[in-house]
Amino acid sequence: MRILKISDVYFPRVNGVSTSIRTFSEEFTKSGHEVTLIAPRYPVEEEEEAAGIVRIPSRYLPMDPEDRMMHAKAIKRLLPEFKRRQFDVIHVHTPFVAHYLGLWLSRRLGIPVVESYHTYFEEYLDLYLPWLPRNLLRYVARRFSRSQCNAVDVAIVPTRPMLDVLESYGVTGKIEILPTGIPSKTFSDGQGQWFRQEYGITASREVLLYVGRVAYEKNIDFLIRVLARMVIRRPHILLVIAGEGPAREDLIQQVQSAGLSDQVLFVGYLSRKHELANCYAAADIFVFASNTETQGLVLLEAMQTGTPVVTTAVMGTAEIMRDGLGGLIAKEDVDDFAGKVDAVLSDESLRKRLMKEAHEKAQAWDAGLMAEKMLQLYDRQRSMHSHQDQRL
Repeated sequence: MRILKISDVYFPRVNGVSTSIRTFSEEFTKSGHEVTLIAPRYPVEEEEEAAGIVRIPSRYLPMDPEDRMMHAKAIKRLLPEFKRRQFDVIHVHTPFVAHYLGLWLSRRLGIPVVESYHTYFEEYLDLYLPWLPRNLLRYVARRFSRSQCNAVDVAIVPTRPMLDVLESYGVTGKIEILPTGIPSKTFSDGQGQWFRQEYGITASREVLLYVGRVAYEKNIDFLIRVLARMVIRRPHILLVIAGEGPAREDLIQQVQSAGLSDQVLFVGYLSRKHELANCYAAADIFVFASNTETQGLVLLEAMQTGTPVVTTAVMGTAEIMRDGLGGLIAKEDVDDFAGKVDAVLSDESLRKRLMKEAHEKAQAWDAGLMAEKMLQLYDRQRSMHSHQDQRL
């Protein structure tokens, strides 16, 4: 099968969308399928670019300096080449230039278009546009999402809660649940001792870990407030924050104002090949409090290393934690969250049980299995599209 993907973001821009695209693409390629990805060209290029990626000239976005806007005309000029390639399906991953060009290409190539709904826009637009009324932003996000999902052959969501949200918006088109998996053993061989030595963390120090974008919607400021409560009983506890993003400077200021500079370590982006696995393995507990996750892949990544989780289970993370295995669910309340963290750190038998459960749970989210389900979805859409063409 020949698959054409298009996205407004991809590596070196690190986020869940980039990770999902790469994970599925690598699994498709392993199975002998051909994947082409249209993505923006960034000022800083990837050191090792995979085959099949078409980089499109892009421009700077003043409101969102981490991202880029692709030039639509540059994509349209590739139409003759795309016709020659005879793709079977288009998979759109983001709702901006990629969405509208994906629809345009679908009509001209005569092939189905599916779109992954990766981002719960309603819950965080007001964090970036605080001068606009929250109700207005929610209305715009819902109408925007409804229009886009109804325009494609299938909208793909990673979890049931996200499907429920789209249906509440009035999406009447077809929606299918298909999460991103975790590549086998990607994080299971991490060397926690190496990471601790690299960053000067003693073997006996208790480490809490957050991995992800350092963005306002991730609710990291809440984790810092939890830490402030924890240090009363555990003065040497450390919170490691791995990632970059627009909230970093504000969070550093929060840490300094709370007198927690010795208890918080910002390590920036870590290489997924080795460093990130070592980081997960170095942690005693993975902590997470985002309310906007459509899936929450980082929970599964941590679990693959056997690292137990304490999280507020909302949206995608609620789906992962639905069975209650591999971690503890906490309220978005400083005392309750801190109490759950303290319980795991204090009870060795509980921690060992959660570690075992976490490792076993991660195996059920195998990327190869999810990729096979996605290929079946593509094939169904290709068959349906072919039958519709015959009737016409």
